[in-house]
Amino acid sequence: MDQDFYQQIFNKQLKIEAVPSNEEIAAWALEVIRLMFPEQSKSEFASVKDVENKFKLLERELNLIMDATKACHNCNISVQVSQFFKTIPELYRLLNTDIQAIFMGDPAARSEFEVIKTYPGFYAISFYRLAHELYLLDVPLLPRILTEYAHSKTGIDIHPAAQIGNHFYIDHGTGIVIGETCNIGNYVKLYQGVTLGALSVAKALAYKKRHPTVEDRVVIYSGATILGGETIIGHDSIIGGNVWLTHSVDPDSKVYHSASITVSSKLD
Repeated sequence: MDQDFYQQIFNKQLKIEAVPSNEEIAAWALEVIRLMFPEQSKSEFASVKDVENKFKLLERELNLIMDATKACHNCNISVQVSQFFKTIPELYRLLNTDIQAIFMGDPAARSEFEVIKTYPGFYAISFYRLAHELYLLDVPLLPRILTEYAHSKTGIDIHPAAQIGNHFYIDHGTGIVIGETCNIGNYVKLYQGVTLGALSVAKALAYKKRHPTVEDRVVIYSGATILGGETIIGHDSIIGGNVWLTHSVDPDSKVYHSASITVSSKLD
């Protein structure tokens, strides 16, 4: 390898040496989530003022992260950060609806504390909702870092641009994929292995709606694959396990995969 190659690598290193790692960025997000839901942390506050000061500290940290990552060009970082933290009460409200959906929907859940403390679905949704707010503020890079971090921890892949309503319930969750232009309504429940994906991955379609719309109160069971930007799953529908759909479904539909299974004994 020639000297020019080594120089290129060295120059890249100079550009990124001050950039925090993905783990450090995710640690900031986890602190925000733990501040809203102290069930996940050991933090103790002596007063309301302590809580307020912690939020202010995290706000300053986000300023530093955005400045270091050059996450925003031609914009006022401090204004964006301030706007993000103004969304925290709404984030808190939305996440509480998700907790309620999981607790009420899962007979195995013994308490909301258990949901917050242990459920990977809630973990992934928390990171998604935080990342989505940053995405709505046109903050690049950071939203994907956060959702990919949650993906690495839970196996649940939610693009930060996806639009997801309240009372969202992910049960088990491993292998779930929710694409960039998905639109998911309220009171939707997804089981493990569900893919809400695109029919085509052509780069020319980058700014088109490529992923399905799932209306209110839909349940999608494990292994189902639903593809296409024009595909709409009508409200109050049930999509069975291992179903493959590339076309719309009317409201109140039941869609299932018909398989023939024969069990014979050794005596037959």
